[in-house]
Amino acid sequence: MCSISFLILLSISINLFILSLMFLLMDYCIFFEWEVISLNSSSIVMTILFDWMSLLFMSFVLLIASLVIYYSKEYMSSDININRFIMLVLMFVLSMMLLIISPNMISILLGWDGLGLVSYCLVIYFQNVKSYNAGMLTALSNRIGDVAFLLAIAWMLNYGSWNYIFYLESMKNSIEMEVIGGLMVLAAMTKSAQIPFSSWLPAAMAAPTPVSALVHSSTLVTAGVYLLIRFNILLHNSFLGQLLLLLSGLTMFMAGLGANFEFDLKKIIALSTLSQLGLMMSILSMGFYKLAFFHLLTHALFKALLFMCAGAIIHNMHNSQDIRLMGGLGVYMPLTTSCFNVANLALCGMPFLAGFYSKDMILEIVSLNYINFFSFFLFFFSTGLTVCYSFRLVYYSMTGELNCGSLNMLSDEGWIMLRGMSGLLIMSIIGGSMLSWLIFSTPYMICLPMYMKLLTMFVCIVGGFMGYLISNVSLFHLNKSFNKYLISYFFGSMWFMPYISTYGIINFPLYLGGVVYKSFDQGWSEFLGGQNLFNSLIEISNWNFFLQNNNLKIYLLLFVLWITFLFSFFLLF
Repeated sequence: MCSISFLILLSISINLFILSLMFLLMDYCIFFEWEVISLNSSSIVMTILFDWMSLLFMSFVLLIASLVIYYSKEYMSSDININRFIMLVLMFVLSMMLLIISPNMISILLGWDGLGLVSYCLVIYFQNVKSYNAGMLTALSNRIGDVAFLLAIAWMLNYGSWNYIFYLESMKNSIEMEVIGGLMVLAAMTKSAQIPFSSWLPAAMAAPTPVSALVHSSTLVTAGVYLLIRFNILLHNSFLGQLLLLLSGLTMFMAGLGANFEFDLKKIIALSTLSQLGLMMSILSMGFYKLAFFHLLTHALFKALLFMCAGAIIHNMHNSQDIRLMGGLGVYMPLTTSCFNVANLALCGMPFLAGFYSKDMILEIVSLNYINFFSFFLFFFSTGLTVCYSFRLVYYSMTGELNCGSLNMLSDEGWIMLRGMSGLLIMSIIGGSMLSWLIFSTPYMICLPMYMKLLTMFVCIVGGFMGYLISNVSLFHLNKSFNKYLISYFFGSMWFMPYISTYGIINFPLYLGGVVYKSFDQGWSEFLGGQNLFNSLIEISNWNFFLQNNNLKIYLLLFVLWITFLFSFFLLF
């Protein structure tokens, strides 16, 4: 089933890519309406939007999904339910397709909820307590966005149909469209894990690694960014855009800082995804939706590769994810670590790899634009942090000797996994330049002073050096000082957000529930209600039992009493 799915998805991906090129060059856009059923004057119509953006995104999603499924053939080979796993992944991709091609709120909701439901099934796939908790946190965090989506659908009743694409431009200054825009931003923030909904994204690492590669590159977390790209008109020069800029900038900063204190390989890469999502959201909120889309596509390529390499390393390390137990992997797994390093360098923005074209352009546009110093600081400092945790990760995993034991069975023998990774390796190298030539018809002319041009490079070099210092020198190693422990714990736990969004929210309702249960269910309600009724019924039942058990004696006693009563009555009169 893996091989068939791989071939079908890959062929569809190539065809969609060719179509997207045609649509891009000829400036085509097809709005397709399919009447599903018509009854009297009512009809159910399915609307589909094909433009260069939706076709290009679909081709990338299907390319990554096909390679992930091919990779899963070996990675999940020991799983007896592998066909069920592949079916879940295909349902996941299908939901994303529905979301991408829909210009209609109702059909977007079908894809949106499909992603939420299937992601829950995939996160709890390994069926242990940690997976169940992570799945519940993921599902409940995304429910907030779903409620916002349903409210937006209700507000769309102010217009003639749910095809939002008709009304965005003409109604953008109306109060109804502003409310819809606010609700869409809330929905996108939950799906793309922006502050304060960030805690579910690292928790979702409980899913199998191929799922993480798919979720964190091109499907679930990018759905929110893609939705806001479609609604970008409402963000331009508005309070919503400014709010989103602040929250996404803080998300980018928080995730980059947290990744430097983390030791779980998959969580580090998850936090790097969160940081990049913050970058996409922040540049989108400034009005550059094409740049956000460009970074979305390039990021999808190297992030999927990064997760697939991490999966191969974890697979060879016998399911150990702690980077402190790794070391010298370049000697034992040269091909895997080469792919891993290329993906890491693309993430850092190494010149002429995929990430460079989008990240460098975003930072230069930020330098050119009117923006306050705080946002400017968040952009550049977060870029430095990205290089910092990437170098730290490389230092822990690639240098020195293996730290997990003298006997090891590490090798590059997983040829199916390596073939899956090599497809993305090529795209991670050439994808950025190819997309920059396609998406931007004329090159961006960004004229900056020399020191501003070199600022990005300087920040990256300083970030890399700091990553080396954090790893090599015991600069940030914990000692017995309580303050140092608290600071590193605060930064390492995403500013206590996982605790605030779980214990913080549920603690008071649970306490209140306990009080209500104790006071009412086990208190007055029980005393006057169920317990009182129970005691009364028992008493009546005892009387009834007594009467039925002694009926002859009672009958004779009553007869004697009756005769006595009659006799005394006759004596009186």
